[in-house]
Amino acid sequence: MNVAKWLLIAMLALPMAEFVALIAVVVAIGFVWAILLQAASSFVGLMVLRHAGGTHVSRVRAAVDEGRISALSADGTGALTLLSGILLLIPGFITDLLGLLLLLGSSFGRNGARPADGVIDLEPEQWRRVDDPALADRHRQGDRD
Repeated sequence: MNVAKWLLIAMLALPMAEFVALIAVVVAIGFVWAILLQAASSFVGLMVLRHAGGTHVSRVRAAVDEGRISALSADGTGALTLLSGILLLIPGFITDLLGLLLLLGSSFGRNGARPADGVIDLEPEQWRRVDDPALADRHRQGDRD
């Protein structure tokens, strides 16, 4: 079978699996708690999309405006965060579990050296200015246009 058939089978089986998971959770913790848990996970997904997703979308817009499309391919953690927020927002315990795993994986995958927004704060003695001739040429070309 090709990938499209597997994807179609998965998309058709997901609602049934989500329904079975909902029944299992309702039996385990009760109907009201299951609904509250669903609402809480959707709220978390919304917050993830508002916080991390907004910065990722603004970086994508800036990259497209500057013509740096190749920079988008290097930004895997932002895309994973967006996908995890979408999965958390969709009602269902299986999608919530997948979204939580993706969110945790993208958090641990950053290795702490690179912040989410790409900005690194340094003390004044930790950096020095280096002039880039290519930037000066580009600036002069902008003045002529």
